[in-house]
Amino acid sequence: MEVQTKEQLTNKNCVPCEGGIEPCPLPTAEAQLANLPGWRLTQNGQRIRRDWVVKNFVAAIEFFNAVCELAEAEQHHPDLHLEGYRNVRIEIWTHAIGGLSENDFILAAKINEITIKQ
Repeated sequence: MEVQTKEQLTNKNCVPCEGGIEPCPLPTAEAQLANLPGWRLTQNGQRIRRDWVVKNFVAAIEFFNAVCELAEAEQHHPDLHLEGYRNVRIEIWTHAIGGLSENDFILAAKINEITIKQ
């Protein structure tokens, strides 16, 4: 995988992954995250995560609903977490390969475009 701009990522769609490919190498993932504000590596470089503090519980659920619509359209589903009614966390990785694929960065770039009430 080559490092891409956020525009390049948002112009792509996720491609189904059934395994059989190598996860994104750590140096490439780190370089790619430089183009995705707010996202960071977790789980020894096998996942990416972003945290938000939203205005209230309703804003959190509205954001999750928007992410849900996007994830369904892309057929790539993140883990969604809500704590303390307004602390939102999203974690993304490609389960089939146990690490990061291009799909994860595509989804993260598109999630960054969703408006959040803060």
